[in-house]
Amino acid sequence: MEVPAINLKAIILVHWLLTVWSCMFEWFPSSYTWSNFSVLGLGVWAVAQRDSIDAVLMFLISLVLTILTDIIQIAIYYPIFDVKFTGQIRDTFHFCAGMSILSLLLKPVSCFFVYQMYRERGGEYNVNFDLETSVDSRYTTDSGDSAPLGRRY
Repeated sequence: MEVPAINLKAIILVHWLLTVWSCMFEWFPSSYTWSNFSVLGLGVWAVAQRDSIDAVLMFLISLVLTILTDIIQIAIYYPIFDVKFTGQIRDTFHFCAGMSILSLLLKPVSCFFVYQMYRERGGEYNVNFDLETSVDSRYTTDSGDSAPLGRRY
């Protein structure tokens, strides 16, 4: 069974709309707004740079990170504001909280489709940050003269 192709623009539009609706009522700290709109900015970068593996990888990693931060922020701030309001203000709060929870539930699905786009653009299955060679890239030989101070082989 083949995975259907979902347009990256549609993913960004849906998450933008849900983030805007989540922020209609001030119950989250500004870090929620900044993190989610920053992720959407990385998504716009991934749309603009159609051949860039880095853009779609950064968008994917930031989506995963906002899943974690959204869980923490909803868990902390929802109980505080749920008991604080009554009436129509409480209904508005519940709508905004529902949109943020819906956005949170859709993020793993979006991550799946963004990962498929990452693979289509030529990304590897195993994400290799290659930290070891970036540290030692200035050394071209294996001689003892080129080893940094404090490092003995």
